[in-house]
Amino acid sequence: MTPGRSDAAISFDKVGKEFDGRWIVYDLDVTIATGTIVGLIGPSGCGKTTAVRLATGVYRPSAGSVTVLGRQPTELRSSERVSIGYLPQQPVLFDELSVMANLRYHAGLNGVGRRRRHRLREVLELVELDGEESKRVREISGGMQRRLALAAALVHEPPVAILDEPTAGIDPILRQKFWEHFRTMRDAGRTVVVTTQHVDEAIHCDSVVVLSEGEVIDVGTPSELRRRAFGGDRMDLTFSSIADQPTVARVRDLDQVAGVVVTGPNDVRVVVVGGSSDEFVATLESIGVGVTQWSEPETDWNEIFIALMGREGAAA
Repeated sequence: MTPGRSDAAISFDKVGKEFDGRWIVYDLDVTIATGTIVGLIGPSGCGKTTAVRLATGVYRPSAGSVTVLGRQPTELRSSERVSIGYLPQQPVLFDELSVMANLRYHAGLNGVGRRRRHRLREVLELVELDGEESKRVREISGGMQRRLALAAALVHEPPVAILDEPTAGIDPILRQKFWEHFRTMRDAGRTVVVTTQHVDEAIHCDSVVVLSEGEVIDVGTPSELRRRAFGGDRMDLTFSSIADQPTVARVRDLDQVAGVVVTGPNDVRVVVVGGSSDEFVATLESIGVGVTQWSEPETDWNEIFIALMGREGAAA
């Protein structure tokens, strides 16, 4: 996700967007490589939707430039726009038409010809609307409309899919199914950009852009963000003896240790900088601190994002 990569699907070059004298997004400088899943993650109002509207050409940047597949999205011809699948926050559907008629309309709009019937069935099954084809859109729930809009965005199998809150209001089981499909798209060489307020969904992304108040506060893989949030890799250790003050002090004095917290009579949580877990356990054994078991604590992505945002605030 480094600016200037030649394999870029989407590139934001110091992009800003201003409305009525207020900058909603500024200095957005990110390149999204082809064949990756990238998450734009942050609280409501942080600029996620503005960023994707800039990428689709709905908005023209007030500063900087945006390119999608090497072209400015505001300059794309109709025949080129089919390269982008876009799910907006508000579904573009016709209330009086059936589920199938809406899907047929979007398929035709995006040039789906051969295999159309098969493809329509595929995406209806993906969003679990098979069996609902004859219902009018006004007769189905808001969540079902959201799922239909996702099917419409993906029906033509676009090289770049830009999906604004695709899992909003979706139950956890179906959310997992969607992410599995996004990974299948990625593995086929397609690019998927997803905005979400579900920060735990960061784990499904290849790279994550963390936004706050219109500004990028961090970019990286999920592992990189976790390390930066905590200052290293966390490990839960159980010592073979009591985690008394002298033992904890010996561990804390090691160069690769950024922090130690006692969590039980024999248990500590350690933040380790550099090296593998096995190497660190071997180092402990070498200074006479026996370890009977160790593990990496389960990732709490809410904690990670709070830490990242807190770090940014402290830096400011």
